Amino acid sequence: MAALDTIRTKFGIVISVIIGLSLLLFILDNDTLMKLFSGDTAKAHRVAVIDGQNVTIEEFQSRIDGLKNIYGGSGNADQEKAIRDEVWQSYINQYLFVKNAEKAGIRVGVEELKDLTSGDNMSPIISQSFPDKSQIESFISQNPEGWDYLIDLVRNQQYYDKYFALFVNSSYVNPLMLTRAIEENNTTADVDFVMVPFGYVRDTTVEVSSSEIKKYYKDHKKMFRQNESRDVEYVLIEVVPSASDIAAAEEDFNRLYEEFSETDNVKGFLLRNSSEQSFDGYWYKEGELNTISRDINSFAFEGKGGVSPIYRSGDAFLAARVMDSAKRPETVTVKVIPMPEGQSEINSDVLAQLDATETVDMTQSYTIPGCEPLFSTPVNKAVKLESPQYGTLVGKVISSSEPVLMKQVAIFKKSAIASKETFSNFYSQANLVSSRSNGKYENFKTVCDTMGLYIHPANRISRNNEKFGVVDNAREVTNWAYGVNKIGSVSEIITVNQKYFFVAALTGIHEEGYAPIEEVSSQISELLYSQKAGDKKLEEISQKIEGKSSLEEIADVLGTTVSNSASIAFSSLNSQGLDPAFIGAVAAAEENVVSAPVKGSYGVYVFRVNSRDTGSFYTEDDAKANNVRMMQYSLQTIVPVMMDDADVKDNRARFF
Repeated sequence: MAALDTIRTKFGIVISVIIGLSLLLFILDNDTLMKLFSGDTAKAHRVAVIDGQNVTIEEFQSRIDGLKNIYGGSGNADQEKAIRDEVWQSYINQYLFVKNAEKAGIRVGVEELKDLTSGDNMSPIISQSFPDKSQIESFISQNPEGWDYLIDLVRNQQYYDKYFALFVNSSYVNPLMLTRAIEENNTTADVDFVMVPFGYVRDTTVEVSSSEIKKYYKDHKKMFRQNESRDVEYVLIEVVPSASDIAAAEEDFNRLYEEFSETDNVKGFLLRNSSEQSFDGYWYKEGELNTISRDINSFAFEGKGGVSPIYRSGDAFLAARVMDSAKRPETVTVKVIPMPEGQSEINSDVLAQLDATETVDMTQSYTIPGCEPLFSTPVNKAVKLESPQYGTLVGKVISSSEPVLMKQVAIFKKSAIASKETFSNFYSQANLVSSRSNGKYENFKTVCDTMGLYIHPANRISRNNEKFGVVDNAREVTNWAYGVNKIGSVSEIITVNQKYFFVAALTGIHEEGYAPIEEVSSQISELLYSQKAGDKKLEEISQKIEGKSSLEEIADVLGTTVSNSASIAFSSLNSQGLDPAFIGAVAAAEENVVSAPVKGSYGVYVFRVNSRDTGSFYTEDDAKANNVRMMQYSLQTIVPVMMDDADVKDNRARFF
C-alpha cells in the first residue's frame, strides 16, 4: 500500500509538471521560451557573436542562399567558400564597421547613395556591372534582392572610403616631429664599442622563484589572454603513384600524343584528356611559361612552332602546341560603349558618344568580356564587338603599350594517378599506425618510432584551421581535434582529398580566456631569468671596469676587443644587427666620452662616440612620404582591431 501511495505521489508530480509546462507554452511567446529553456540550444545555433549581436546559422544560411541566387547558383568548393566569406564580411560591415564609422561622424545619405547607384558619380561597383545604365532597370525588376545586395556593397564601400580618408587626412606631422625625423635620418655616428654577450651557458646562480612567477602573471595577466585552440601531433602518409602507375601514364600520354598534334579541336581534346591545362586563348610573353615548364617556354620562344617533344615533370608528362604567334601590346587604353539603341552601324552620332565616354585600361587579366579583339585593333579605329554579357559594343583603342612577341600555346598534361593497388598499400600503412595505437598516445609514439614515421606538431590550432603543413582543405583533422575532449586520444584514419592519410593525437586543450599559470610559468620563468641574468651581468661588468678610462683598458679587463661601427643612426634601430638599447644610448651620448655599461638584449655594451656626421639625403618630402606609408600600413589593422575590441566570436568552423 505504501508503495502504491509513493507511485501515486510521484505520478501526480509528473502530471503537475506536464500541466505547468503546457501553461507556459500557452502563456509565453516563442522568444521568451528560447531564452528560458534553450540557452544551450540557441548558443549551439550561433555562427557568430559580433559586438554582442548573435548571428544564427539560419540567418547566415539565408544570406548564403540569397548570394547564390544572385550569382546563379553554387559552384565548386572554392566558390562556396568565397560566398561564405563574403557573407561573413557583410555581417562584419553591418554590426561592426558601419557602427564605428558612424560613431566617428561619418554618414552616407540617401541622395549620396542615389548618385552612387544611378547618378553622374556612379560607383565602380555599379558601372562595371552595368556598362549601359538602361540595364539597371531590367535587373531591378528581375532580381530585386540582387539589387539590394549591390546597394549594400556600394554603401559599405562608401563608408570604407570615407573612414579611411578621415583617418589619412587627420594625420598631421607637426614641424617639430618633421624636423626631428629629418635630423634622425640624416645623422650618423662613428662609434667604438666593447660588447660582452650574455652567452648560451645558463647561469645556475640566477634563480626565479614561484612567487616571482605568480606576481608577474598577476601583474601582466592581459598578456596571457588566449583564444580557444587545440594542440595535436600527427603522422601524414601521402598517396603517391608507383613506378607502374607512372609507366601507365606515360603509355597513355604517348597514345594520345599524335591526336594532340593533329586535332582541329584542341580545346575539346584537352578538356577530355588533359589533367590540368586547357586552351583558353591566352597570349603568353616570353618567360611566363616558365611557371609551367622551362622546357616548354624554351620550345615556344626559341623553336619554330608546331608541337613540342614530350617532357617529363615529376610524375607528369607534358607537351605543348603553338597555336598562334603575334606582336601584341600588354596594355591597351580603350573607350567602350554599348551600341546605342536603334543603331546598328558606327556613324557620327555613335562616334560622338564613344569619344565622350571615359577611358579604360585593359590587360589580359582585366578585359571587358568580348573586347579581346581590341588588343589587335589599330589605334583610333572604332570597331563593333560582340560581348556574351553586354551584347553589341563599340570600342576604340586610344593608346597601347609597345607590342611584344606573344604566343598562344596549348598545353597537354597528364599526371600519373595512384592505382587502387597503390592506394590500398598506403592505406594499409596508415591503418597499421591507427590500429596499433589503439586510441592511446603512448602506443602512437611507439608505433611511429618503430615505423620510422615523422610526427608533425601542430600547436594552437583554431576551429577555423584548414591547413596542416602542405595540406590544404584538411578541416576533418581540426573537426576531430575539437570533437574529442580527452588529451592523449588518437584518431582513426582521417582521409583528406583522397590523397592524404592522417592519424592524429590530441596533446593539448586550451580554453578561451586566460591561459592557466601552469601553462605559461616556464615562459614567465625564462623572461624573468633573462632580466635577472642581464642585471647581474651588468653589475659584474660595472664592478670590473670601475676606474678604467679607456675602451682599450676595458676591453683588456673583459677579455675582448674594441669594435667599430661607422654609421650608426638612431632611426635605423636594430636594422644594423645591434641592440635598440645600444643605438638609443648612442643617439643621446656626448662625443669622446666613454659611456657607462648599457644592457641590451644580446649583451652589455660600453662605447664612445668618436664623431657625428650630418647629411642632407633625407628630405622633408621623404619624411612626409614615410608618414603616409606608415599610415597606410596602420589602415590594414583597423578592422582586426575593431574585431578584437568587440570580442568577435567566429564559430563558422562548427557548421561549414
